[in-house]
Amino acid sequence: MPLSSKVRDRCRRYLGTDERIQYVIPAMSLYVHRMRARVGFLIMVTDRHVTLLACSRWTLNRPKQIWERLPRSTELGPLEIHPSLGPILSVAGLDLEIDEEYVASVRAANLEAGGDALPEDPYPGG
Repeated sequence: MPLSSKVRDRCRRYLGTDERIQYVIPAMSLYVHRMRARVGFLIMVTDRHVTLLACSRWTLNRPKQIWERLPRSTELGPLEIHPSLGPILSVAGLDLEIDEEYVASVRAANLEAGGDALPEDPYPGG
């Protein structure tokens, strides 16, 4: 289920000046500091950064603090499809469980971060 505009609005207070949100991906941690802990995260991909916003265990869609801010060139992953858990994404030393519907967002964010990985326009100057 796509995130509501309210969730994106809550994430905006963690943006830098003139920074724009491209993707927000909800996730749940499997481990934090090598301890089994279910903590909610929002992965906010902007035009300048990849920011992990920590939420509480009970309010997945309400960010409480910045966990980690990474350069935009950071690849989200590796992305593995676990047989029983579903998609597992590794970012900033965390293993995060995401819903299958956000796999396309992760792949798109990675393609955009690479820049040169995008195919050439087949109809230039159209």
